Amino acid sequence: MVALGGARTGAATARPHGSAQGSVTETRAGWLLPLMLALFFTWGLATVLVDIITPKLKSLFALSYAEATLTQFCFFLAYAVISLPAGALVARIGYLRGLVLGLLVMAAGSLMFTPAARIGVYPLFLAALFVMASGIAVLQVAANPLVTGLGAPESAPSRLTLAQTFNSLGTTVGPAVGAWAILSRGPAAPADPASLTPQALEAARLAEAAVLQTPFLVIAGGLAVLAGVFWALRHRMGQEGGPDGAERSGSGIGLDLLRRPRLAFGALAIFLYVGAEVSIGTLMVSYLEQRQVLAASPETAGHLLSFYWGGALVGRIVGSLALRRVRGAAALAACALAAGGLATLSALTGGVVSGWSLLAVGLANAILFPTIFAMAIEGLGPRTAQGAGIVCVAIVGGAVVPVITGALADRVGLQAALAAPIACYACIALYGFVSLRGAKPEVATA
Repeated sequence: MVALGGARTGAATARPHGSAQGSVTETRAGWLLPLMLALFFTWGLATVLVDIITPKLKSLFALSYAEATLTQFCFFLAYAVISLPAGALVARIGYLRGLVLGLLVMAAGSLMFTPAARIGVYPLFLAALFVMASGIAVLQVAANPLVTGLGAPESAPSRLTLAQTFNSLGTTVGPAVGAWAILSRGPAAPADPASLTPQALEAARLAEAAVLQTPFLVIAGGLAVLAGVFWALRHRMGQEGGPDGAERSGSGIGLDLLRRPRLAFGALAIFLYVGAEVSIGTLMVSYLEQRQVLAASPETAGHLLSFYWGGALVGRIVGSLALRRVRGAAALAACALAAGGLATLSALTGGVVSGWSLLAVGLANAILFPTIFAMAIEGLGPRTAQGAGIVCVAIVGGAVVPVITGALADRVGLQAALAAPIACYACIALYGFVSLRGAKPEVATA
């Protein structure tokens, strides 16, 4: 379904589009279809497990909320460090080779969970998350612009939203898998770790950390297989960008593109959106465990997290169709206002209303990332990979905003801490309203 719209809207002519480095022929789009679906699903599944292991590590190492959100800080810090070099690299080697590289790095990060679990040291888990996220950053740079280039630029937000639907499918399945494979397994965490002797605390940590190995070993195997398939078909599915095809992008990391307001403000919107989404997802389990909300057990809260990501799945299915008729900027503003309103309702109420209104934010989140991304890189032509690298740097918002939200939670409580993501959604809505009056960008050629 990702490539289907592109194949029907001019891909057969193989003309270059402004939203990517060229067009993919209908035959190539057909070959890309099942692999891109598997790719978006797999990295969605792996990414959402960070939300599951955060409360596990918080209990295991007796962390504060701010310390626990360092998992997200290290994960999303990789986007700030890796995305610009990844954009320059993908511009040289092509999208397919970029996908292979990203998958292999992501698999290496997944494998690092085994020594981290066996040693039982928190910084090693953070290092594993950083490496894993570095691979995902490369995937973001290569995969998102590739999907936008599978058809006409006018339908790019709809097409990328449809592709992200399969990412949402992974994030919907992931919490249920994580709750079963991680939260419900292993010995119970000590009620008061500070009361244990150092030897007893170390033994308890190693026993509980051991349950983190198997899920990530399975993920590493799946990623390696997918990388092998992309590598084997790299010539048969030849595409644009460097050695994979005919057209090369501009050299370097392309920071001059920040002079384009659509790209610069789009990157800021991505920073705020990812920060808000990750803040809510990371703290959701602890939020639902609160007595004044749902008083859920950790395992039950982990299962309920699927509704948060499942809302994004449903919303993206609907949004991919709606965006064919509604302007992306208008939909962006409306959904950002809805997300902020639901978070506000949750912060001001309690019980079932508070819990389920926050879970419903996932539905409002559905189209925000793909719509912002497609709007930001529109008109970049052969410099699309560089622009995508710049936008992906802004995903570091997932490192910054959750730590701010966690620090607020330590001081004023989880519900009041929702003020941080609420402010993010307000700014995103403003970006949508301003973009409604903006002119269509010209194609960047140099």
